[in-house]
Amino acid sequence: MNAPARLRAAIAAAVVLAIGMGFGRFAFTAIYPHMVGEGVLSLRDGSLAASANYAGYLLGAILAMRARAHNAHRLSLWSVAGTALCLGVLALTMPVWLIVTVRGVAGVFSALAMVAASLWLLVQRRQARGAPLLYAGVGAGIAVSAELLVLASHLGWHSAGMWLLLAGVTVLTGLAAAPAIAASGQPAPDAPDAPAQVGATALAPVAPWPLVLIYGLAGLGYIVTATYLPVLVGAALPGLNSAHVWAVFGLGAAPSCFMWHRLHVRFGTRQTLRLNLLLQALGVALPVLAPSAAAYLLSAILVGGTFVGTVTIAMPAAQRAAGKAGKSGANMMAIMTVVYGIGQIIGPVLAGSLYAQSHSFNSALLAAASALLLAIFVSLRL
Repeated sequence: MNAPARLRAAIAAAVVLAIGMGFGRFAFTAIYPHMVGEGVLSLRDGSLAASANYAGYLLGAILAMRARAHNAHRLSLWSVAGTALCLGVLALTMPVWLIVTVRGVAGVFSALAMVAASLWLLVQRRQARGAPLLYAGVGAGIAVSAELLVLASHLGWHSAGMWLLLAGVTVLTGLAAAPAIAASGQPAPDAPDAPAQVGATALAPVAPWPLVLIYGLAGLGYIVTATYLPVLVGAALPGLNSAHVWAVFGLGAAPSCFMWHRLHVRFGTRQTLRLNLLLQALGVALPVLAPSAAAYLLSAILVGGTFVGTVTIAMPAAQRAAGKAGKSGANMMAIMTVVYGIGQIIGPVLAGSLYAQSHSFNSALLAAASALLLAIFVSLRL
């Protein structure tokens, strides 16, 4: 496969993640304050919708354990279509329980997007070097959706119009990426990628089960910031459109994938993962350690710039670990997504419980940072 074809494939896979994760999953974080302000949801209802989405993500990851690389292109297209449908449905007037249900279904499609796009590019198309561009799609989707919502807010649109705008953009970008994915149903005929100038030790396979545990703790560690950052910013800085800070979160995530990939190639899984988790823990705890506008902004940059980096490091490492153990790379990626989903469910539940006691998210942020520090300790077993 020539270089332009490889680039087109990686961009198409990134679009799947931008839609499934950036739009279908994380756009709710930026729309959530608008829905509360309009009386569509209460804070409790919003937390319930978020929890349903995380539960759906977990269910989707479990279902994806049956996925195989030769069907990954079909699953990718289904995830795009399902996400577009969920976004469009949320533009309709409906009771809270139905909003919660739709968010749960959207979570299923988000997990399918993560597993299917990873399988399609890394396994079916055998493009390991496309991993950073693939996972940059998550951050790009967050940033683009957030700024689209800022624009809609300036135009005076309500949350229903915002959901409809996201659905329309999803359909257009999905149609643009679909031909490249649909035309690639067969495995790439040429040899798989090999990272350039990588020593055998640098990217040596790591122990799979400590990696799985680390990934679950990482899911718990980042999700409190990812769920409540706009709400925190809105309370601390009422004059600032919190979606802008959420866009910074996404803008930090997109290019960071390339940096973490380069560090991974140069220094190996263990050292790079430890640095990633340490910076992420600092970003999560920063609003507690130094509450200020600058701290919120730096927190968005640090957490946004590391959480997808964790995926960029861990998913290829999981694929290598599975190969060494003689297991399916598809199953290993699905297992990783399952434990990440479990961590993401525990995080908001823990945050809600701690908030009920203290009426502050400080203890929840510190608990999340502690989970990331624990993951660093587990990394000693890799």
